[in-house]
Amino acid sequence: MAGRLSQARGVLLLVGSVVLPLWAGAVGAVVDPPTQAVRKTVDRVLAILEDDAMKQPARLSERRQLLEEVIGARFSYEEMSKRALAAQWTRLSQAERDEFVVLFRSFLSDRYADKIEGYAGEDVRYLSERVEGPYAEVRTRVASGKVEIPMDYRLLQLSGEWRVYDVVVDGVSLVRNYRGQFHKIIRDSSYAELVRRLRERTQKRDSGEELGRAAPSQERLERSA
Repeated sequence: MAGRLSQARGVLLLVGSVVLPLWAGAVGAVVDPPTQAVRKTVDRVLAILEDDAMKQPARLSERRQLLEEVIGARFSYEEMSKRALAAQWTRLSQAERDEFVVLFRSFLSDRYADKIEGYAGEDVRYLSERVEGPYAEVRTRVASGKVEIPMDYRLLQLSGEWRVYDVVVDGVSLVRNYRGQFHKIIRDSSYAELVRRLRERTQKRDSGEELGRAAPSQERLERSA
């Protein structure tokens, strides 16, 4: 009898040694709720934008890279690219998709950072969240003086994380906005021309060149950004 009890305890200890680490790992992998996920990213972006040391000309490249990393960790640029290109996405090879995602990532992180920077130091209020299956929307308001600007985040659960696939600023969807612009460029010219404009803009930004007034080839791309 004592031998059987000893064997039973041994089995329980063995099972426990396997199950407990797995259970602990599962607890550690709990996904942040949508609002908390957005809040963490917005707080990190604002901290970078409000850092006076990062505003020095010599550190602008480092600042831009930090912003891309923080925003890229929360935004799904592949999903945003797919939605912005719509039908054109299905016609691209994997290599072409990869190239576009990289270019669009650079372009969008700049646009989002510009919009957020305009409200740096202002109060961001998190109003509500709505979850429907793998989709969620987090509604926020940015108080700027006497005006409150709606800034809502649309998210999709990918690989166990909530990833942003669109930002709606004062009722204007970033993805829908660029979908219209991209469609017009592709229709009036070609997909290759769209890529050329995005690549040109990225190269100018990375070289530190002052853009000033947008060149004719870029005006349509940035007019409603």
